[in-house]
Amino acid sequence: MATESSMWNTCDYSHNVTFFYDYVGKNISLYWTTRDLVVIGLGLTVCLIVVLANLMVMVAIFMNHRFHFPIYYLMGNMAAADLFAGIAYANLMLNTGPMTRKLTKEQWYIRGALIEMSLTASVANLLAVAVERHQTITTMQLHSKMTKRRVVLLIVCIWAVSIIMGLVPSTIWNCECDLDDCSTMAPLYSRRFLIFWAGLNLLTFFIMAGMYTRIFMYVRYQSRYTSRHTAEMWHSQTVVNLMKTISMVLGAFIICWTPGLVTLLLDGLVGKASHINAVEKFCLVIAECNSLVNPIIYSLRDDEMRTTFKTILYCLCRRSADQEGRPSPVVTAPPLPEETLSCVQKHEDQAVCMETNNTEDRWTIPGV
Repeated sequence: MATESSMWNTCDYSHNVTFFYDYVGKNISLYWTTRDLVVIGLGLTVCLIVVLANLMVMVAIFMNHRFHFPIYYLMGNMAAADLFAGIAYANLMLNTGPMTRKLTKEQWYIRGALIEMSLTASVANLLAVAVERHQTITTMQLHSKMTKRRVVLLIVCIWAVSIIMGLVPSTIWNCECDLDDCSTMAPLYSRRFLIFWAGLNLLTFFIMAGMYTRIFMYVRYQSRYTSRHTAEMWHSQTVVNLMKTISMVLGAFIICWTPGLVTLLLDGLVGKASHINAVEKFCLVIAECNSLVNPIIYSLRDDEMRTTFKTILYCLCRRSADQEGRPSPVVTAPPLPEETLSCVQKHEDQAVCMETNNTEDRWTIPGV
């Protein structure tokens, strides 16, 4: 018995993907069924919508200078992570079912790494947003004083961590040298890695939920003692509206990803006895929907974002009509803010100006 166990735990990198699936008892379809084709068709359609919707969010934040603040750049990076997730899911759809047998181990690892990178980028980005909001709200500011360089550095660090987490299973933490540790959902992954990865993400969810709860309690406490002065009431309402939007994004993310992470955690803890393959695809569909939810939340909650979306669509329709040589439809495009100076007129004839001087490397924050 000891000799047999030792034989299975030696490193033999000659095994192909099919060997690991057979070892854990996970079947690979031999042919495409009608159901598979329908699911893949719908999945690819959703992926296309996800990519286009999040691309529109990124373009809107780039075009509208009123969004040129750290919180909106982080939200734009969140859209980039969702766009990347759409591409990752499309790659998964095209390399699943009977196609799995044709994958090399490197291709299989890349397929999983893309999903892990998109999730890690989203979680890290939401955590950065939570920290940024906690810092600004507790100091009674609408926007952070973080410099552009720091925001760019933060975004680079988020993606660096995401890439590292995506490469871990294929390089140092898999079950090729310990077949008894192979996962049922992802047969080449180590169950211990799944426990670590799922547990880390779930712990981060709880931390972010706690931070947002504390922020909301602080805002409610401050609003009770806020003066009836119009400017202070305007600032308080703006903060609350932005917090509600971000909280809806966080809530949707937790709702969509928690089932999948819990499933991975059960697979790591229990293994084959968990019978999680029955709900694997269901959890994947829910997780995929999350990347489509965020643009919907932005368009429903943020009037400025919705106006910018309309402007982008108007410009696209007008350009298409001009190329076809026919008059464009008579639609009034919502005006975008000025290129170098945006002034928000408060009540009582108070104006708050946000300068975007190219020689400066810092945003000027409206006085509150």
